[in-house]
Amino acid sequence: MRFNTLLLSLGAITAHPLSANVETITVYGHRSGLIGESISASSGVIGQGEIDSRAMLRSAEMLELIPGMAVTQHSGSGKANQYFIRGFNLDHGTDFATYIDGMPINMRSHGHGQGYTDLNFIIPETIATITYQKGSYHAEQGDFSSAGSAYFHLADNPTHQQLTLSIGEDNYTRAVAMASVAAGQGKVIGAAQWQGYDGPWQDINEDISKKNALLRYVGRAWDGDMSITAMAYDNRWNAADQIPSRAVRQGIITELGSLDKTLGGHSSRYSVSANWQGQRVSASAYLIDYKLDLFSNFTYFLNDPINGDQFQQYDERVISGAALGYTFSQQTPWPIEHRVGITLRNDNVGEVGLYNTRARQRLSTVREDSIDERSYSAYWHSQITISSKLEANLGLRYDYLEANVQSDNPSNSGDASDDLFSVKANINYLFTPQWAGYFNFAQGFHSNDARGATINLDPITLEATEQVDLLVRSEGGEIGVRYFDEQQFNFSTALWWLELDSELLFVGDAGNTEASDASRRYGLELSAYYWLNERFSVDMEASFTRSRLRNGTKDDRVEGAVPVVASAGVNWHINELWLSSLRFRHIGKRILSADGERRSQPLSVVNGLLSYRQTHWKVDVELLNMFNSQDHDIDYYYSSRLPGEADEGVADIHFHPIEPRTLRLSVSWLF
Repeated sequence: MRFNTLLLSLGAITAHPLSANVETITVYGHRSGLIGESISASSGVIGQGEIDSRAMLRSAEMLELIPGMAVTQHSGSGKANQYFIRGFNLDHGTDFATYIDGMPINMRSHGHGQGYTDLNFIIPETIATITYQKGSYHAEQGDFSSAGSAYFHLADNPTHQQLTLSIGEDNYTRAVAMASVAAGQGKVIGAAQWQGYDGPWQDINEDISKKNALLRYVGRAWDGDMSITAMAYDNRWNAADQIPSRAVRQGIITELGSLDKTLGGHSSRYSVSANWQGQRVSASAYLIDYKLDLFSNFTYFLNDPINGDQFQQYDERVISGAALGYTFSQQTPWPIEHRVGITLRNDNVGEVGLYNTRARQRLSTVREDSIDERSYSAYWHSQITISSKLEANLGLRYDYLEANVQSDNPSNSGDASDDLFSVKANINYLFTPQWAGYFNFAQGFHSNDARGATINLDPITLEATEQVDLLVRSEGGEIGVRYFDEQQFNFSTALWWLELDSELLFVGDAGNTEASDASRRYGLELSAYYWLNERFSVDMEASFTRSRLRNGTKDDRVEGAVPVVASAGVNWHINELWLSSLRFRHIGKRILSADGERRSQPLSVVNGLLSYRQTHWKVDVELLNMFNSQDHDIDYYYSSRLPGEADEGVADIHFHPIEPRTLRLSVSWLF
């Protein structure tokens, strides 16, 4: 099946000598020949070579290699990032599914927000490829994949054993070690990372202490390829959260200041997974132990003029799951390749709670729950080769989700279940060996927080409140074309639309996501990559989107929606030893109010990388926010209250600035 071929593709691997003693091997994901492999114009592959040559402030910015994707932050470095794609402010991951080594990353019924996607546990050097698919056009794509999905594939054959040491401004320090040794019919791969960072903030010290580890066995077993992987992550941090604009205008704090200096958190993730791939059968299983302890304050003294509005969100869970797939073919009347599969997932949430706090000390409980949430899925995807030029794909998927909620208020306890049947269809036509056209249609879905499906009384006011559906339908499609010339040019464009029966929106004063009205989006995406020669390349990516709620009123803007995301880059191999990269990223004015009157300022930033590489060592210099932009990573519009203000507070734009220009130096030894 071509979708699976895409998931396993390593892109085009080019080896070329730099001198008599130096040779580099570069993986060009966007230089891969996806014509004849991809089922849409908006899917692609990102290789380790592209990850390695990109200047990044945070590890989650690996996702910015996806055309039209933007990654920002509105809090401390240990918290999940903010993601934007196809007009969505995805908050921390709603409607964009992520996986690593067969394990889902999005969290259901999470303490901070539905679909919470924290990528801090990933060591970038251990990733071989990232494959992405916008839209939900394949039957294997399930929960949270309405806007798209990304699959992180761990390296089975690392190019090097390496030791990397990095230093930078604001006490940035990072150390990474990765090695592999032969073991029987396979090999054992180990990696570890430690990172510290104080940040540029004037009133707090982030005091990041991030620790990551990976131990992986890959080899042959039972006439197939097998991998067993253990991953560990632990992080503690202090946070400079979003701040009200008026506090800066009035001189109370600077743009790098904080009103509550006791925010931050602790998160950990430990997992073990196993994958086996035979000629026709594949199987996987995983077990994840996860915790988050997060302290935030978005409204200051609006709800509690005495103690303040700081709150704690706590999430402790064990996630387990398994998948089984089978591929078979038939020849009548056309060659057809089928893939069928089932997936199981269980979220055993021992405690998910919201508490009022002061200086990280609990004052009272807003709500405390335990949740058992289980999903069962089955899919069938068929690839039909009608002719050498025409191919059709048809997918059917069934999802069933059930949940049991035990709340501290018995009125909000209960059981909920829901199911959906989805249809997906795709047609690909090869005009020439370089030009291909695509038509895609898909039904998808996202799940809602299980607590919203059993709630009867508002935990604060104790008034009756409405329940939400456990599963929410989406429906969309796209028409696109792709041009590929492996020597010089790669181009794709897609015109797409997407409708959701219920939008998931971030609620500032609650610190989580809630279901809202139905919505409709449509847009245009363009991606172009041009290799002038082996030393010089340029690229451009742009996404234009219109987003509206389907509520029948004039106040139909989707809060947080992004109309424009664009990026451009230049890569220059200056000579045989020197490599440079310059990247520009732009996020247009985001809609902050339903009437459309409040909008953020646009965000533009330039990052640069200069690298000197020998056979057994390299030096990288990163200059992040090269022109010291003072734009905002994120903006929200809501009411908050500072001391001395009216009881009802003041509606204001709250923002988190991008970090000032910063310089980082890395030295790597390659063995």
